[in-house]
Amino acid sequence: MFKQIFGLAPKQESDGSYSPSKLALKLATADKTDFENSSYSKYKGKKSKVLVVFTEQKNMEMQNGKAFSTGNHPVEALVPMLHLQNAGFDFEIATPTGKPVVFEMWAFPKKDEHVTRIYNDLKDRFEKPTALGAFYKTAAKEVSSYAAVFIPGGHGALLGIPEDENVSKTLRWAHENELFTISICHGPGALFSTTLKNQKFLYEGYKMAVFPDSIDNQTPMIGYLPGKMKQKLSERLKEYGAIVVNKKADDTVCVDRKLITGASPLASNALGKLAATSLLASLKS
Repeated sequence: MFKQIFGLAPKQESDGSYSPSKLALKLATADKTDFENSSYSKYKGKKSKVLVVFTEQKNMEMQNGKAFSTGNHPVEALVPMLHLQNAGFDFEIATPTGKPVVFEMWAFPKKDEHVTRIYNDLKDRFEKPTALGAFYKTAAKEVSSYAAVFIPGGHGALLGIPEDENVSKTLRWAHENELFTISICHGPGALFSTTLKNQKFLYEGYKMAVFPDSIDNQTPMIGYLPGKMKQKLSERLKEYGAIVVNKKADDTVCVDRKLITGASPLASNALGKLAATSLLASLKS
């Protein structure tokens, strides 16, 4: 009752899962983003595609058994994609099995015309994405068409993606062919997939920005999460040999070799700018 009065109680959805409380939404989401509609010298070459790997799963079980209503964070996905689009790149949308992309629609910036526009433009692709396994079967032949792989954030990036062998194959395909890998917030959890079948972690020694476990441990206090998470992200990445460069859920971005990462939703605009300029500079050279 106390939590409900002060807006701290997570909202229960029709499927029994929980989305963030009123207070959490007020503190952690906004109607408009800080997207800067930057102009770039548009890329016009053959490597014009970016493969975007989304989760198709929605509910994440907490330690207390409650399910968090999650998916892909719309700001973390769409703001970087806006920058990449402005730089002349197009998108291949994929999920592990080809089921529709799931977004955290409670975090959608409804008054942001740029985000709304790209979401609507790509809606058909979000609803009918490519199955990642099918993509990988043809990727080796089409590598000359791709510049990068992008794995957006949202807690849903930790659902299924880190355990998916086709994600592992795709990341190794990108690495071997010197494509950029871009990720943000909880998206770097996908990198764990490279350890499947007792393989060595592909990003040992890499610097990266990720969402801190310490913040995930605190957010149940304001009703953002309905309980503490089972999964760890930043500490587990460190255990595998990654060098996490941020301690806060801020606008930190990082580029190390062909890996570009951002710390949180606050880094979405900066990540998009860094990704766009990095891809353009690399392809130009």
